[in-house]
Amino acid sequence: MPRPALRTGFLRRIRKKLPGGASIVYYFKKKPKAAVCARCKKPLHGVSGISSSRKKKSAKSKRKPQRPYGGNLCSKCARVVIKEKKLKRVRK
Repeated sequence: MPRPALRTGFLRRIRKKLPGGASIVYYFKKKPKAAVCARCKKPLHGVSGISSSRKKKSAKSKRKPQRPYGGNLCSKCARVVIKEKKLKRVRK
């Protein structure tokens, strides 16, 4: 049985067969998934795919684009949302 620190779900397990016939389990950290747009679900550009612990240590300008809805919407969807909000203000 693995040690208690390895018995959690945050590690990825890979089972390998050794040449002698014994099987062994390797433990790896899971890679974070790419950030996606909230409307069209396409991968976001400019958002780094690093773990949250590393993201905290990186510079603020490296985490997400510095525009409205940066890190949440892609540039095309952000343009559409901003135009819709502008139209709502004009119609009121």
